[in-house]
Amino acid sequence: MLNTAIGSIALLFLLALFAYVLILIINSSRALTLNQKRADLEGELLKVRVDQIIEAKRLENEKARLSWNGFRKFKVVSKVKETHDITSFYLSPHDGKPLPSFFPGQFLTFQLNIQGNTHPVVRCYSLSDSPHHPDRYRVSIKKVPPPRNDPKAPPGLVSNHFHESINENDILDVKAPSGQFYLDIHAKGPVVLLAGGVGITPVLSMLNALVEIESQREIWFCLGVRNKKEHIMKEHLEKVAKENPNVNLQVFYSSPAETDFKEKDYHIEGRVKVSSLINLLPSNNYDFYICAPPPMVEDLRNDLAAWGVPKTSIHFEAFGPATVKKCTTDSKDGKNEEAPKIDIRFTKSGKSLPWDPNLTSLLEFAEKNGIPLDSGCRAGNCGTCLTAIKSGEVSYVGEPGSLPEEGSCLACIAVPKGDLTLDA
Repeated sequence: MLNTAIGSIALLFLLALFAYVLILIINSSRALTLNQKRADLEGELLKVRVDQIIEAKRLENEKARLSWNGFRKFKVVSKVKETHDITSFYLSPHDGKPLPSFFPGQFLTFQLNIQGNTHPVVRCYSLSDSPHHPDRYRVSIKKVPPPRNDPKAPPGLVSNHFHESINENDILDVKAPSGQFYLDIHAKGPVVLLAGGVGITPVLSMLNALVEIESQREIWFCLGVRNKKEHIMKEHLEKVAKENPNVNLQVFYSSPAETDFKEKDYHIEGRVKVSSLINLLPSNNYDFYICAPPPMVEDLRNDLAAWGVPKTSIHFEAFGPATVKKCTTDSKDGKNEEAPKIDIRFTKSGKSLPWDPNLTSLLEFAEKNGIPLDSGCRAGNCGTCLTAIKSGEVSYVGEPGSLPEEGSCLACIAVPKGDLTLDA
């Protein structure tokens, strides 16, 4: 009896030991399988990243090979009216050679000889389509009217020249694409593209680029205009949103007309604001790209920061009048009599002049006094107005897209702190 009991216990022990060993073997096998799967996944992700780096390097080399220095001749192959005041110009190289790609969000720099101007005029306009067109570029330009508060002032010089005097088959002088405001189309994170009016151009380039490579990133495209009359690329945006489930289109009308219908023409009445984005987005975990007039850019940046969006996730470019704030406090007669006297010396031009504190920038001051300074965006983004400082210091009335090198200033958004000598 005792021997039988001992035998049973021994058998149970052996069975338990066998089960334990079996469990260890199964768990070990599962662990090996999971580790192998994890290793395979990490290997696939690494391969994808390496492929992205190789492709980015290839595109960079190709871009460098096809790029050019200075100005190159381009022919206007098509001129398309988008709205009552915005027209697209399609440009192809006059020499027929291939074009370099560009980063979606970058701009072209134009040099134009305009009747009545003694010097060529330089301006920058954002590329408004994707970089996947090796035979042409597109810019979409708004015809700028006189300021609302000064209807007798002249309208935008270059934008009106484009609309009224530039036609198909005309030849233009163009610099290669450049600019620091652009989207990495190979990244994977979700993005919010925010545009005010004609500020749609660089973010439309970003949207088109993502759609054309069939990116599956979550994309929110928010456009603010006054009404349907100013609703640029309406049909195109609606088509993109309809055909791409990952694209969420939200159109804001600040002053809808009686013939504008909510949900059909637009989604939200009012301006593009972060308070609306908070109601639309599931979180603030996005990269935000903003192009709009300076006050709108400033409001969106401040409110996004207040919402907890990291500064590194907020990318922006302003356009239009460069100043975000008034440089001076004007007295009743429009003159600032209390400002200390500041002398501005231009070494190349041989002029020394008293600073006018009622002007908004050194660029405006130079232009008023007949001193030629190159300029482009006039909002601190393109770097065309970069001017060497020989002595003195400046402050900025708007935030530059990127800070200039030490010893230089962006004249379009700079004002003097005191006596100043410029290499101009």
